[in-house]
Amino acid sequence: MARRPGAPAAYGEEFSFVNPLVKYLLFFFNMLFWVISMVMVAVGVYARLMKHAAALACLAVDPAILLIVVGVLMFLLTFCGCIGSLRENICLLQTFSLCLTIVFLLQLAAGILGFVFSDKARGKVSEIINNAIVHYRDDLDLQNLIDFGQKKFSCCGGISYKDWSQNMYFNCSEDNPSRERCSVPYSCCVPTPDQAVINTMCGQGMQALDYLEASKVIYTNGCIDKLVNWIHSNLFLLGGVALGLAIPQLVGILLSQILVNQIKDQIKLQLYNQQHRADPWY
Repeated sequence: MARRPGAPAAYGEEFSFVNPLVKYLLFFFNMLFWVISMVMVAVGVYARLMKHAAALACLAVDPAILLIVVGVLMFLLTFCGCIGSLRENICLLQTFSLCLTIVFLLQLAAGILGFVFSDKARGKVSEIINNAIVHYRDDLDLQNLIDFGQKKFSCCGGISYKDWSQNMYFNCSEDNPSRERCSVPYSCCVPTPDQAVINTMCGQGMQALDYLEASKVIYTNGCIDKLVNWIHSNLFLLGGVALGLAIPQLVGILLSQILVNQIKDQIKLQLYNQQHRADPWY
């Protein structure tokens, strides 16, 4: 039968604008990060349950809480992507794309603001480090994180080794009954060559010494300056990490938008076929 002039080209009933490659690539892409998010939540919950109740005093810098929050958000986001791509649901796909775009823009804005307002960012880092020093003995994970950082960057405290006086156990006040009074953690100590056993008491009484005397045993420089110097000397590495985080997000946004457009075209085709099925000129 002749087709009406000006009518769109007819497609077979089995024709679909939705590309299976795009659809299942987006599905497995989200499935991978969905599994990763569940592992993150499981590890975070396990770490949280294994902690003493006193650790609740320092939730702001608790790695376990951070892991749980990031894992839950990633779980919800990738769930929308998985189900949306598998069921060809435009609402879920647009939600996934919008949320991923917001996350990407927030990361971009944070990077730009951190670069432009470097002094304020430095002040915020200093505040976080000082808060971590105060709660050093309250949270085992936080303690291990600080010890790792001080050994990695060969530093002690935020600005200097005397910052450890902010901690109630290391405070130098005369009324402090702690055996660690006026001391610093062992991670501040300069490692001794061929040391078989770690001397965890090497920082005893170091805050009472001046810089010159203390520098013979411990690192006296603070971690903030060391961290800033490390960032300046590893800009290419940090840029590569940032790019590695951005690429999966951009790929997810691109694939979801392509799939949404294909689904919309498929819906238009189905509506067109239904409207013109009884048309004698169709």
